[in-house]
Amino acid sequence: MKTKMTKRARTEAIWGLLFIAPTIIGLLILNYYPIFETVWQSFCKTGDFGIGNTFIGLGNFKKLFTDKEVFRTLFNSFRYAILSLPLTVAISLVLAVLLNRKMKLRSVYRTIFFLPMVCAPAAVAMVWKWMFNQDYGLLNHMLGFKINWVTDPAIAMLAIVIVGVWSSIGNNMILLLGGLQDIPRDYYEAASVDGSTGVHAFFHITIPLLSPMLFFIIQTGIMGALNLFDLPFMIMDQSSRAWPSVKTITYLFYEYAFEKSNRGYGAAIILFLICIISILTFILQKSEKKWVHYD
Repeated sequence: MKTKMTKRARTEAIWGLLFIAPTIIGLLILNYYPIFETVWQSFCKTGDFGIGNTFIGLGNFKKLFTDKEVFRTLFNSFRYAILSLPLTVAISLVLAVLLNRKMKLRSVYRTIFFLPMVCAPAAVAMVWKWMFNQDYGLLNHMLGFKINWVTDPAIAMLAIVIVGVWSSIGNNMILLLGGLQDIPRDYYEAASVDGSTGVHAFFHITIPLLSPMLFFIIQTGIMGALNLFDLPFMIMDQSSRAWPSVKTITYLFYEYAFEKSNRGYGAAIILFLICIISILTFILQKSEKKWVHYD
């Protein structure tokens, strides 16, 4: 049976709505309106000087599926994800296990490895760009021979991967440390009584109990890798012969939407990427039950 709201409850509800109204309006204007605007623009051709839209239906998507540059830049995005994500997860996991043990200056080491996460991406990119310099860069000086890190198409992606991994391991290490500290020591003590070695316990206790956190890191890592934009943009020279080997699909979207003022085609590109990420997320969610353990 429905009960009528009292005058006091109605007043509290009104004041509650008034207090959250700025947040709701902000979400509608800054988050949801751009989504619908992007979808609408993907079916339009941008007018001259980037002004005005003309509805062309699926024209942008027909062009997209015949555009070799779209698939080349998409391949670069996947290549970065395939190279960087396993390294990031493996290094973060090893560091988390090592820094979960009792040792001197443990907090200092944790802080050092986490520092890249609090540095501005632009500053990080500029420092690494200097380190990669083929003539007076620190890396070539330490190695004792010259490597064209950012001008050789064969290894330019490797340079981007190095910076990406270095920037990400601190955050993932902290997440895995939190997961490790939630694992009861009783499991390891029982395993040692049964004669289990450290390596055996790592793969049969640590990894399964860390699988929810690993799943989260892998899922967000794939999204972040496929959305890569800032590192190639700030480290690489767009006039370099190595630029096509590291140009990502998100930069292609930026190029069409903001440099060429073709927002319709840019919107189609970004929606295409969103569909790919959604499919990969769906596949990951379906595979979750097979290897992620929450007990």
